[in-house]
Amino acid sequence: MDIQSLPRMIDLSAVRTQSTKEERELVVRLSRDYKFVCAFAMPAFTPWLLRELRDCPDTAVGAAVGFPSGEELTSTKVQIASLLRDMGCREFDMVINVSALKDRDYDLVRRDISAVREAVPGYILKVILEVCYLTDDEIRRGAEIAAACGADFVKTGTGWGTSPTTVEHIRLLKSTVGDTCRIKAAGGVRTLSDIEAMVDAGCTRFGIGVNSTINILKEAGIYRE
Repeated sequence: MDIQSLPRMIDLSAVRTQSTKEERELVVRLSRDYKFVCAFAMPAFTPWLLRELRDCPDTAVGAAVGFPSGEELTSTKVQIASLLRDMGCREFDMVINVSALKDRDYDLVRRDISAVREAVPGYILKVILEVCYLTDDEIRRGAEIAAACGADFVKTGTGWGTSPTTVEHIRLLKSTVGDTCRIKAAGGVRTLSDIEAMVDAGCTRFGIGVNSTINILKEAGIYRE
């Protein structure tokens, strides 16, 4: 892995309940300095993030859709995705209806994903499975449905989950989707060695909070104060 290209594998985020204005300002500064591939805030702050990064074309602003539970009405997800699309978001990370997947209500899961996919045609859609709540069989089924619905990425989690994403999760997803879509890891990616191991397993994108990202840049020897 080329360390200098590391920021082009990272979606930089401040999407926790307790994320502060200072953290969002760090997202902006670091995006300008390192050209991270995408930057995220929660929807209430996404218009501000779009304004702050309007002069930073190398960093897309992403939309958080259905965070963190994924159990909004599908129409609500579609409305949020459409509003943020019209504001200027270029990538969309949506949480599936995890309960529906666990209940084997696969039609609901499909309809939910497909509706958001139809709302943002031509844009990158990442479908979040929240793997920490799923069995291996549920992860496989969720990934298969996401890929069939046109997801560009299957994503492991929101970062709000109860346990971290592991290399085993990435291997399982890769064995399921192959080259049909790409894999994004999020939730518990804290070190450069985590990233390197997951890249080897087939992951190509990472969602990492701003403070953990700074630590990883320091570990990689490319952080500038």
